[in-house]
Amino acid sequence: MDNLCHTLVGAALAQSGLKKRSALGTATLLIAANLPDVDAISLAWGSGAGLAFRRGWTHGVLALAVWPFLLAGLMVGYDRLVSHRHARFRPLVLLAAIGVLSHPLLDLLNTYGVRWLMPFSDRWYYGDTLFIVDVWAWLMLGTGVVLSLRWERRGRTDWHRPARAALAIATTYAAGMFALGRLTASQARFELRAAGVPVQRILASPVPVTPFRRDVVVDEGDAYLVGEMRTGGNLQGTGHWPKRMPPDANDEEDPAVSAAASTAAAATFLSWARYPTYVVDRRGGLTVVHFIDLRYARAPEARFGTLAVPVTNLQLAARLPP
Repeated sequence: MDNLCHTLVGAALAQSGLKKRSALGTATLLIAANLPDVDAISLAWGSGAGLAFRRGWTHGVLALAVWPFLLAGLMVGYDRLVSHRHARFRPLVLLAAIGVLSHPLLDLLNTYGVRWLMPFSDRWYYGDTLFIVDVWAWLMLGTGVVLSLRWERRGRTDWHRPARAALAIATTYAAGMFALGRLTASQARFELRAAGVPVQRILASPVPVTPFRRDVVVDEGDAYLVGEMRTGGNLQGTGHWPKRMPPDANDEEDPAVSAAASTAAAATFLSWARYPTYVVDRRGGLTVVHFIDLRYARAPEARFGTLAVPVTNLQLAARLPP
């Protein structure tokens, strides 16, 4: 999820009453809820480095075990040197653990996924439940936090109730979105199989703002079908795309695609992509292979989910049969 959502969850957890466990409790929860995203620094080395490193080491089980102690230690050290509010290490470890764990749990909800088992395994796990920027989650959590803060300032003893209600409502919303997504995928699978269309995998991806509509990608084995579908409606196909196969699984693959896929940048992109396709552009005497992940893009010029790989004549010659 986006960092505003992570921050709102940290704030709601604090306003639910957890911040009273120790001085600097709110700050600890807010930082912890965002802490695994320190891996965003990898984007400074380019989008390829970002794809290789994001939602990996800093979101994996080893980091999740270390972050709470590291953050609590830093917060207590800050308190000793600067704020002098008598922050306590053990309660802050607990708060940091709750905040840190909330981060990959939220990231698991969207189609990007998270690598929970890093560094022991780089397998991705996906929830396919919420769009990465969900305004309804913002509204639920933000309303609960604002009301809770207002009630607290007014001296009400039940100031924690709006934040707790917001967390409960947001959790129920996420569960409902999960069920709607699975229902849509099941319905699309039933339609396609009834029409004789082979279905190996299917993704019913959430879209912005509209909870009852899904963007659909169907793996038909040797190609992809893309379309859209409303819950309770019928699948509306919008086109077919070629499927990027491993070289040993498709001997007839375009040599340009094979040459492009052998580059380091493409290898990183293809290891991240869930539904990789391609477009080969041979205009102007140049060959450029555009790899596209159909989760996020439908055109080579899309700003995210695509990679353009120029292919030289020498690379092509090396792929052509003698």
